[in-house]
Amino acid sequence: MEKLLLVEDDPTLIRMLTEFLRSEQFEVTSVTGQRAAAAAMESSRPDLALVDISLAEGNGFGVCAQAKALGIPVIFLTASGDEYSVVTGLDMGADDYIAKPFRSRELVSRIRSVLRRTGKRQSAVKVGELVIDTAKGTVTRGGQDVYLSALEYKLLMMLLFNRGQILTRERLLEEIWDCTGDYVGDNTLTVYIKRLREKIEPDPQNPIYVRTVRGIGYQLVERIVTDEE
Repeated sequence: MEKLLLVEDDPTLIRMLTEFLRSEQFEVTSVTGQRAAAAAMESSRPDLALVDISLAEGNGFGVCAQAKALGIPVIFLTASGDEYSVVTGLDMGADDYIAKPFRSRELVSRIRSVLRRTGKRQSAVKVGELVIDTAKGTVTRGGQDVYLSALEYKLLMMLLFNRGQILTRERLLEEIWDCTGDYVGDNTLTVYIKRLREKIEPDPQNPIYVRTVRGIGYQLVERIVTDEE
């Protein structure tokens, strides 16, 4: 589980972001000022810092400088339209920024993108007999290579990054459409889920990895319990 440090002095935003990010399988520590942020980075070495530029004690630029000195990636949380702060932060070495107000899903996407880019995210994930290496873009089952098309891999990544959660058909359709640039219908999604199962499931008729949640969508199981456990 990746560790995030949230440096923010708005109690409401801290509470909302902490709750949401924990639901996305991140470990979250929050502090409200620059000194506390420096202490937290030294003691726990988070995988990434989310830093508000304007703080009651100190400022986000100081936090960013300390984080980069320790090799910790930084995403700035900035006021909407504050071009000067964005440019200054990027010039200091910040890895990304997102303007307030922001959508929670977009923030998670940016966090995961930075973690992959900086090599701070575990690249190989195991689910049962499946081993998915996001850095290499490979999938194996029981040690054998599984060859997926671009859309099948995209679907698997969506389910993987949200494993344990139910993804609606509507959300999956939006993501596939964005990937191809072409219209993708409901029947097409059904076909690709079927093809994905044929490649990764031991028995596609009784799937254990990609489960159908009737009337809602699909879910990648978070953990497989083997007979040996």
